[in-house]
Amino acid sequence: MSEASAPHAADRRELTAAQRNAVAELLRVSPVADELGRRFVRAGHELHLVGGSVRDALLGRLGDDLDFCTDAHPDETLRILKGWAESIWETGREFGTIGAQRDGLRLEITTFRAESYDQVTRNPVVVYGTNLTEDLKRRDFTINAMAVSLPEHRFTDPHGGLDDLSAKVIRTPAAPRESFGDDPLRMLRAARFAAQLRFAVHPDVHAAMSRMAADLDRITAERIRDEFTKLLCGADPITGLRLLVDTGLAERFLPELTGLKLEIDEHAQHKDVYEHTLTVVENAVSYEEDGCDFVLRMAALMHDVGKPATKAVGPDGRVSFHHHEVVGARLTKARMKALRYPKDLTAKVTGLVALHLRFYGYGRGEWTDSAVRRYVADAGDLLPQLHKLTRSDCTTRNRRKAAQLGADYDALEDRIARIAAEEDLARVRPDLDGNAIMELLGVPPGPVVGRAWKHLKEQRLEHGPLDRDAAEAELLRWARAEGILG
Repeated sequence: MSEASAPHAADRRELTAAQRNAVAELLRVSPVADELGRRFVRAGHELHLVGGSVRDALLGRLGDDLDFCTDAHPDETLRILKGWAESIWETGREFGTIGAQRDGLRLEITTFRAESYDQVTRNPVVVYGTNLTEDLKRRDFTINAMAVSLPEHRFTDPHGGLDDLSAKVIRTPAAPRESFGDDPLRMLRAARFAAQLRFAVHPDVHAAMSRMAADLDRITAERIRDEFTKLLCGADPITGLRLLVDTGLAERFLPELTGLKLEIDEHAQHKDVYEHTLTVVENAVSYEEDGCDFVLRMAALMHDVGKPATKAVGPDGRVSFHHHEVVGARLTKARMKALRYPKDLTAKVTGLVALHLRFYGYGRGEWTDSAVRRYVADAGDLLPQLHKLTRSDCTTRNRRKAAQLGADYDALEDRIARIAAEEDLARVRPDLDGNAIMELLGVPPGPVVGRAWKHLKEQRLEHGPLDRDAAEAELLRWARAEGILG
């Protein structure tokens, strides 16, 4: 480790506290872990708590998913688990992993690995290893290359993971070029851990990520999607996102983010759109109430991606981005489809991007109750997230302007609440259903009913609820105008 990344005395004091937490965490799971360790020892094998489980124990945040490694092969592991585990699964067997559950803990036991990679795909040629040291060397980062042997609780740290954990630095056990050459997904994992743990990547790791960014093209879209989702849901997504852009990794799977960097932001011209976007993501995180809201964070990240394609400079030199929300929604849909996100998730994020500018102009006093109803109806179930996204999008340093925007949105939310109290805004529907329309017009199911339903919904949005007589009169008026009734 370089002198610059060596832990300071204060870090060592923090680490002592972390180790005390780790003891408490390990004691919490030790009845199960130690019992399993004794079973492996009686069978003539080793068992070690390893990887993220040891890292998280040292950070005082060990969860209920525990990772182990062993010299036992999968068939032997199965024999040891049978009759002891409450349930067993073999979905990872081809990679040497057997899963089990006991006392509310999910356990994954993997045979020592010493695989090599074909340098074309990320798929390893699985080769079982023979010892713990060899297994730890193949792991992605030093902070994940520590082990606690069971049941004796012997600590093994051949690559300085404890020091790196103290220094809050991400470093690879082998040379970064070798590690990332084996598995390019590790570059994205480095950015993900930086976001999750608020750690910095070692300069050597950063340099290798920059040089080898194109190797990420070997990775499937699904694996990239999963790592990126974890990054965006990290405690500090901004650090991870900056790392993706600075190393060129974003250009390989999310070029829209890099494309924002040179665009001028018309709301705050002291910032470019890239910086504005990161601030919006940060603001969105602050509005979350219960854990990561991926839809909100992703919409915040993508809300302005339509600006580069819509940038125009007027005769007066002013920059505009007309209809960038429409273009941005289209780009967002295409990018999320390419990353294999589910259609329902994509639709929600795209919907928020398309609606994020709707509020601007409300403060001019031009909105009727009809406009408010349409705002609510178009947002649908996304309305709470749209509120948060719109507020997050206010990044101006002009305090008076920021205060006015906040007051305007407060007024809009109050107005929505008032109208909602008078009308069922959450379920804006025509005042006559399909059966009533067919009965009144004397028509069978078909396109006419759909057109009539749509017309009545427009009337509902424009004028609010109609009583039965008024709704029927409007339907008959429309039907005569359309030539449906004589």
